[in-house]
Amino acid sequence: MAKLYFRYGAMNSGKSTALLQAAYNYEERGQQVLLAKPDIDTKGEASIVSRLGVTRRVDFTIGADADLLELFARNRARTVELTGRDVACLLVDEAQFLSEVQVDDLLRIAILEDVPVLAYGIRTDFQTVAFPGSRRLLEVAHSLEELKTICRCGRKAVFNARRIGDDYIFDGDQVAIDGVDVTYESLCGTCYLEESGGVLNSGRRIRGGFSYQSGPDADFT
Repeated sequence: MAKLYFRYGAMNSGKSTALLQAAYNYEERGQQVLLAKPDIDTKGEASIVSRLGVTRRVDFTIGADADLLELFARNRARTVELTGRDVACLLVDEAQFLSEVQVDDLLRIAILEDVPVLAYGIRTDFQTVAFPGSRRLLEVAHSLEELKTICRCGRKAVFNARRIGDDYIFDGDQVAIDGVDVTYESLCGTCYLEESGGVLNSGRRIRGGFSYQSGPDADFT
């Protein structure tokens, strides 16, 4: 049985680069892959854009209300018709933007269609709140892998801070695509709390500095 993999990390952790490398590895062995991404991600339009400068057009984009099983089946059939070979893997970039229903479809593709699915994305938004797609992937994926990157201070970055110009922004819509007006910076917990004045999404300030950790997976330091 094929598996659903969720490979996640903060911004600039090389997710898109890793996805494109995975696609290359499959194709180097003569296997067919399908690449997809949610159409809400307008950066690169219908292409996956790595921060290293590598770009590749996706085979299909995923609308907010799209039937992902149907999209996969249609593009799988087209691949078989054009190449005579079945799809060996589905790779999805920016998977945090998928709906929970669409993530469940990824699981169905892996289990029922026996096609491995590699989903890449970030866990949380600029307010440290999980995206619905990421939350569902953390719940149902067979395999979880963290792709790591470094904060400005040298610690491991775990949060994504939103900036407009030189100012850090902690209010606003969950989705604002990285671009000219809005940029993101990957921060460790300490640096994030320094910029937010010790406030997480709950609005409660951390007592006694920034060393408090909540839960077994907390990594503020």
